[in-house]
Amino acid sequence: FSVGIARCTFVDPTRQVLNYATNPVSVLSKQRTLVTEIRYPTLQPPNGTDESPGAAPAQQLGGFPMIVFAHGYDVTPDTYAPLLDAWVRAGFVVAAPFFPDENAFEVTRQHGVNTENDLWNEPADLVFVTKQIVNASATPSSVCPVVSGLVNPAQVGLAGHSDGGTAVAMLGYARGNDPQQQTYQSLRTSVGYKAAMVMSGGEDGVDPYTPLAPDPALLLVQSAQDQCSRAFNAVKLYRDLHQSNKWFLELLTAHHLPPFDGVDVPAFGEVERTSVQFFKVTLEGAAPKSGLDAFGNQLPLVARMVYDGRGPSIPALRPSDEKCGPT
Repeated sequence: FSVGIARCTFVDPTRQVLNYATNPVSVLSKQRTLVTEIRYPTLQPPNGTDESPGAAPAQQLGGFPMIVFAHGYDVTPDTYAPLLDAWVRAGFVVAAPFFPDENAFEVTRQHGVNTENDLWNEPADLVFVTKQIVNASATPSSVCPVVSGLVNPAQVGLAGHSDGGTAVAMLGYARGNDPQQQTYQSLRTSVGYKAAMVMSGGEDGVDPYTPLAPDPALLLVQSAQDQCSRAFNAVKLYRDLHQSNKWFLELLTAHHLPPFDGVDVPAFGEVERTSVQFFKVTLEGAAPKSGLDAFGNQLPLVARMVYDGRGPSIPALRPSDEKCGPT
């Protein structure tokens, strides 16, 4: 497929956005406006780029599987365009909201203050966007007409990087409550996510992460040299989830963002190939599951795939000056 791209705006009037630039923190908005980038399969050839804005969507009986993507801190979904486009070319719809406090534009607007506490609102953002798109796919909507008939509601997964990865892990596996006192489990089961990919993310340090069915299948991707999201947190998440449908892809020489924005070409290639197969297995029912091992172990100097209960043992890092956020 080629990649079509559009934006839809969904407004949740039940939850607020905070302004962290004031002391004390004040209310920036009484509603959460979630501009969401929709990337989708199209048969229209691209015009000089890999993406075709507004192109007619391809059609598939029952709709395409969908991946709902959570970006990291002080970036936008476009930061990850090479990876998101790879998923679309493989036959997935990708929906990526701009988080109200953590996207790069809002961080700048709030004068660079730390807005990361909004992370605890993002699991509900992901659920809200998912429901809006699934509903707009089932019933044509003027708010997001491009997704009409486009999404298979029984084939929905999650993916996220850095803070977005932690938000995905909270939604998929945490046993606590969000700021509205909704349990993450109730949020998750109201949609029925089948898979979650956590990239350079982990536990939130607050909630317990223990098995409680149904848990989505997990692909955890961690860079061994990541100074921003340390490996021990990812390994702890992996070990706390006592389920059989989990995989850990360790990127042996990679850092925080380059394996996911395409800058680190070898590591990005491993992430692209392995993630596409992971979502084909978990969302589309491709077989065999053990084949994921082969995808993650194609370049032994770049990455290794672990498929057991303990996960890898990653040595502690020496401090470095790695830049956390945009490269």
